[in-house]
Amino acid sequence: MVEHQESITAKLCSFARAFHSNFCREKIFDDYLSFDLMGKEEYEEMGQLIENNFDLSRVKEDRWFCHKNIRQSLYKYILPIPLSRICFAENELESFVKENSCKKLQYVICGAGMDSFAFRNEYENLHVFEVDHPDSQRYKRVRIKKLEWKIPDSLTFIPMDFSRDRLEEKLLQGGFNQELLSFVAIPGVSYYLPLKVFAETIGIFSGLLKSGSRLVFDFPDETTFPLGLESESRVKELARITAKLGEPMLHGYSIQEIEEALSRHGFKIKKHQAPDVIQKVYFSERSDGLKAYENVHFIVAEKI
Repeated sequence: MVEHQESITAKLCSFARAFHSNFCREKIFDDYLSFDLMGKEEYEEMGQLIENNFDLSRVKEDRWFCHKNIRQSLYKYILPIPLSRICFAENELESFVKENSCKKLQYVICGAGMDSFAFRNEYENLHVFEVDHPDSQRYKRVRIKKLEWKIPDSLTFIPMDFSRDRLEEKLLQGGFNQELLSFVAIPGVSYYLPLKVFAETIGIFSGLLKSGSRLVFDFPDETTFPLGLESESRVKELARITAKLGEPMLHGYSIQEIEEALSRHGFKIKKHQAPDVIQKVYFSERSDGLKAYENVHFIVAEKI
């Protein structure tokens, strides 16, 4: 298997975007570069992982998976969050850029993984900073080189070991300009952190960002945990899957707790999409059975 530091759940999110772009007729978000950037080897490995009930020991090199064998698990557990989340984030980014079309802007993607936005970026006034583990970025650069893609001048890689490095130092060393308006994406992080720790990240960006800058993130609400022993909900099954992959989801927050944490660090909520809204906006009238998660919310917050 390919050895680098990108988490398994992050790889599954990349797989979700690649699969959806290639095989789903009713597109929530068409990440048409995702398969090429991910690469066939990792794509097949993630398909095998789903096919083998998320048992890493059964994933083999030079093997493939059968689409019909993964459809139920893929559509029920894996596709809904990353597809709606990226659509929400990039729609909000587009609005932000249009509102500030005459200004130089910055877009920071935390834990960027195999995100392809920098190669789809059509905004001449927007510079992208991808923050991720050095091993993940090395692997991504290898893929880019194999694809013979040119790294755009509007992209800066910020290699960072989150267990040792200081985010603010790495960004500033990489050329992040505190005088410019910025849009920051923190996707898929809150699920694995207590609110106090997640709020520390918000605090770091509060010290970096100019007034009018924005944060976008998703979070699981207070209905997530504790899950009753008798519960057979989709949320409980997703928690079982991530725990099996060594990335247990341990926390959920109320919207009031999120609002208070943001307020303490100088942010106000600009947009909140609750599960029922996410269902209506991204999943209504679909024929493939995709549904929003019952406990996941999306937030855009603005620095005051």
